[in-house]
Amino acid sequence: MELDVAVERTAVNPWEWSAALGYSQGEVVSGVERTLYCSGQAAMSASGKPEHAGDMAAQLALSLDNLDAVLGTAGMSPANLVRLTVYTTDVDELFAHYGVLAGRLAAAGVVPATTVLGVTRLALPELLVELEGIAVA
Repeated sequence: MELDVAVERTAVNPWEWSAALGYSQGEVVSGVERTLYCSGQAAMSASGKPEHAGDMAAQLALSLDNLDAVLGTAGMSPANLVRLTVYTTDVDELFAHYGVLAGRLAAAGVVPATTVLGVTRLALPELLVELEGIAVA
């Protein structure tokens, strides 16, 4: 007999300011049957070449597209994201284009627990941003 268990998500926000920015301080998840740990997704073409050198907004959009592709291949969508880590070589430039990320998350109806980290560089010098996610279903 197969149980029909629905995933329950409860945002943990002791302060309201983070929800207004599109993320939660934490998220309690129960009823999970599957968990997907996504490798960092960057602005790479389908053939593995870096795209959009010097363009944070375009790199962020393609990184999101690539994360969507991984999620979709696993039978999930951005609505399943419970954790997102954003690595960037330029935090100020990332925040100038943060609406690209926040808009996609809002469209999916999620505010995952999120951390933004400034790093010296990513795997390839052309890359400005990389997204790492955890999704549940």
